[in-house]
Amino acid sequence: MMPAMEGYWNQLRRTRVWKSVFRSGTGTSNLHRSQVVQQSIFLHLLAVKVRKRAISFRVTWYLGTLSTATFAILVITGIPLMLYYHPSAPQAYADMKDLQFVVTAGVFLRNLHRWSAHAMVLLVFAHMFKVFYRGAYRTPREFNWVVGVILLTLTLFLSYTGYLLPWDQLAFWAITVGSNLLSAVPLVGEKVRFLMLGGHTVNANALLRFYVLHCVILPAVAVMFLAIHFWRIRKDGGIHTGELKAAVKEDIPHA
Repeated sequence: MMPAMEGYWNQLRRTRVWKSVFRSGTGTSNLHRSQVVQQSIFLHLLAVKVRKRAISFRVTWYLGTLSTATFAILVITGIPLMLYYHPSAPQAYADMKDLQFVVTAGVFLRNLHRWSAHAMVLLVFAHMFKVFYRGAYRTPREFNWVVGVILLTLTLFLSYTGYLLPWDQLAFWAITVGSNLLSAVPLVGEKVRFLMLGGHTVNANALLRFYVLHCVILPAVAVMFLAIHFWRIRKDGGIHTGELKAAVKEDIPHA
């Protein structure tokens, strides 16, 4: 490696962003190489060491757990719903009516999926508010906070893409209004809207794209970031009250 490039590389590894993502650092020694292996999420989902306060019971500790539980319910109920659903414009609404009047326990299955989706959005927002209020986004947890923001965004996208699938009047006009709002974004709004809908209007192309996003792409990405999120929770631990007070004191300038 050229001296100039090596200098830039060393400067990058000393930045706060790099140290937040790669907690053990990098190097050529046997210690650094072993740390890279031990802390790889693809090799070890659970950390070797776990801080006691990271798994201790707290009043709002279950917000993240409940958010994950609702996501699991959505996956479990979404798979059988896929068996009775065709992502085509004339058939999608008929499948929803069959789930309501023909399929055994179809109403219960669909409503459980729907209300779990609403609950997941509420719980994820509450979890993010709690983390922000307690200051758990501070060093060394900045990277996990960013992962949490990505998971919040994915949750909203999952809710939005699933809204069109019943293919009724409420779903059609809700997505129409939302896509029109997106088209108002300067420069890229029209292009992003065309890419999202597969055309200029909400039609069969939009239904198919939303179905693939809702059932395949977004859940797969969410599972990947959930694994990273849980792994970093085990590595970083939760924030303690004393640690929070110390962090706040550091931000207050002394006279």
